[in-house]
Amino acid sequence: MGPITLFDKSFLQSLSVDESVWFDHFFLSNVCPLFYVETLADLEKAVRKGRTPEQEVGTIADKFPEMNSSPNAHHASLCLGDLMGHSVPMTGQIPLMCGRPVRVGGRTGVVYQESPEAAAFRRWQRREFLEIERVYAKAWRKALATLDLAEIARASKAIGISGDSCTTLQQAKAVADGVVNARDNPRERIELALLFLNVPQECHGEIVERWRTAGYPSLATYAPYAAYVLTIEIFFQVALAAHLIASERPSNRVDIAYLFYLPFCMMFVSSDRLHQRSAPLFLRSNQQFVWGGDLKEGLKKLDEHYAKLPEATRAQGVISFASHPPKEGKFLVATLWDRHLPTWRQSEKEVAPRDPATERELVEEFSELTRAPSLQGEELDFEPGNADTLAIEHLVRKKRGSWWQLPRDSEMTEGK
Repeated sequence: MGPITLFDKSFLQSLSVDESVWFDHFFLSNVCPLFYVETLADLEKAVRKGRTPEQEVGTIADKFPEMNSSPNAHHASLCLGDLMGHSVPMTGQIPLMCGRPVRVGGRTGVVYQESPEAAAFRRWQRREFLEIERVYAKAWRKALATLDLAEIARASKAIGISGDSCTTLQQAKAVADGVVNARDNPRERIELALLFLNVPQECHGEIVERWRTAGYPSLATYAPYAAYVLTIEIFFQVALAAHLIASERPSNRVDIAYLFYLPFCMMFVSSDRLHQRSAPLFLRSNQQFVWGGDLKEGLKKLDEHYAKLPEATRAQGVISFASHPPKEGKFLVATLWDRHLPTWRQSEKEVAPRDPATERELVEEFSELTRAPSLQGEELDFEPGNADTLAIEHLVRKKRGSWWQLPRDSEMTEGK
């Protein structure tokens, strides 16, 4: 499991199935809700001649990360929680939702069951699509792309937002930063935030009162993640007004929203030019934007490298013979590990030979944990963030493309 990596649909589409196996194996993927929405929306799009929408979506689903991935909580839920006083860590970890606290013997744990999105991708791999998904596909895409632009323009004017003098994206970013860091016109400023962030009307009163009680600090101080998302929204609108981003390309509104999830990764990989131009403006110094075409070539090189191994070795599964990237030779994946997991080369410990008995014990321990009932009320006597075990349920295909992901004769068929 490697660096936490946010990816977009354009990158995953570009991979072969075999290349996607190595991406899944060497990176911990942050699967943001937009990837699911974008893929689902393809059910309503025109596709290449000779292909059906179902075939296009199924092809993407075949490459979906299933071994090492976690679903990110939706940015709207995180923003609302932030404005209501629940802080959102922005240092690279993936915020998860709906974990079940459990106890097995003397061990505490939190179990995250397979997300509805992951279950959908499994069905799509089998080319099974629910009718409700077809109904929602068009509506979800439209909702993501819709803002009350007239109301946004009025609220923006009230606090003096203007992109008239912007000639670069850096300047558009500076305008947006100024909005979330300023303290003047507090009422107008929070009104703009509530509009952009699409906060439910019934929550407005409590949020405004909390902010007033706190002394009207800057939005960046009061609710850092909500302010971050607002910065991106304002940046995008200013850049559009200054003709720095093309307004005639509707997909730009969807593409820019991927940046909402940058705080929850180490790397962002994309083959989208808007991402290439914009994402670096919002990354921390310890983060990195990786061009999708470069990583695709790096994964192809790894695939060719491991394809030279004897069939008997390959039958042990990639988790057995590739615990880390090759330490010898020039491989982009190893270079990325060097930057984001700098101590990995210091460990000389290799994966121990498989012990079927130990393997069965691990499977049983995991099964016990996932079968355990959720703790309720006074039964919950530990902080979930400090649990002994964190379990994320995955259903994993033993073989994908040319590669055994799990040992060919293994009893392990699911889980992590």
